[in-house]
Amino acid sequence: MSKGSPSFSKILHRLVLLVEKMVDGGLQRFHRLWGTHLPRQIVAYHGYADAEWIHVHGRVLGKKSYGGPLDDDGWWENLVNTYRRLNSHEVPGVEVMLVHGDLHLSVFTDEEGYYQADFPSSSLADGRLKWITVKAKTGTGRDEIHAVHDIMVPPVSAAFGIISDMDDTVLHTGVTSILLAAKLTFLGNAKTRKPLEGISKLYQELQKGHAGIPENPIFYISSSPWNLYDLLIDFLRLNEIPAGPLMLQDLGVDESRFIKKKGHGHKLQKALRLLDAYPHLSFILIGDSGQEDPAIYAEIAEQHVGRIKAIYIRDVDPGMDSRFDIAVQTAVDKAATVGVPMILAGDSHVISEHAQMMDLIPASAIAPVKEEVVADKSRPDTGEQALQDAVESVLPE
Repeated sequence: MSKGSPSFSKILHRLVLLVEKMVDGGLQRFHRLWGTHLPRQIVAYHGYADAEWIHVHGRVLGKKSYGGPLDDDGWWENLVNTYRRLNSHEVPGVEVMLVHGDLHLSVFTDEEGYYQADFPSSSLADGRLKWITVKAKTGTGRDEIHAVHDIMVPPVSAAFGIISDMDDTVLHTGVTSILLAAKLTFLGNAKTRKPLEGISKLYQELQKGHAGIPENPIFYISSSPWNLYDLLIDFLRLNEIPAGPLMLQDLGVDESRFIKKKGHGHKLQKALRLLDAYPHLSFILIGDSGQEDPAIYAEIAEQHVGRIKAIYIRDVDPGMDSRFDIAVQTAVDKAATVGVPMILAGDSHVISEHAQMMDLIPASAIAPVKEEVVADKSRPDTGEQALQDAVESVLPE
């Protein structure tokens, strides 16, 4: 290849980008032809407020919401719902009106149907953590649709914030097993996916700290796509895990890179943005050993010396020496150079004991977490039945 000629990867990138634009353009023409291009749903993501701004983020889709999982949903219904989520049918270029109190903002959706806006914020909350709302509207007449953004407002009295991963930190996804991960992703729903042992009580206690009432904000950052937002929100609610803004990622090709937000780098960017949003707040970071969380969290601790109280890494393969453990140890050493403890923990009880030692939660919080760990370990892995049903249905009788 001559000097100055584009590399194969760049040529492939351009080709894939061209194909994606052709497909998207064809779909948009199809929807306009058949009258299905109109907005049918506003997905109003949870937002958050800091001392200066109320951050709002959402998406407009050309199909109606099909609701949450039903009690009798089987593997086939879950598989169909997963396809519906991934086939998002976004609506670009539409105006969304946002209202908060007497403030009104008008924004337009981008090519993937997303919109984003910031309202001026006067101050943080007093007392306990609270939630406020921002109303969203698009369309006119009979085609007008509405949604409401729930916005988390931390109090000025918050002792610290919590930034948590989701996959294999809050819910079980089977990162060490391709078959298990596929099963839980495509054949499960919010009611069949199992939380990590003790996570609900642990996060409740961390959110309360020593205050006795919820005051410490929790933010969830995940590499899962925005298409799974409703599933994750349902999962948190059904398992009584404290609510908080979810910061997911958009999957696909963009102008500057082959894959948007390659790897888990978006986690670092979003976590740093949160630390900038709350400059007077310290944080604890919670992740798992199966991805890049240890390295990312160690880098955050190094960039913000004195801001990170502790880092907790859930061990995805306890009792085994693996490549994951080697990566964690490297991150442990890096975090230690700036005085931040990084703990590789087998369960929520271990995390609660260390958190109490760090004076993040009271001693009375340890027993409830331990009791929930024991109870959760006895719960059946309900997703196993989904896989068995799926296999048996395609086997010859």
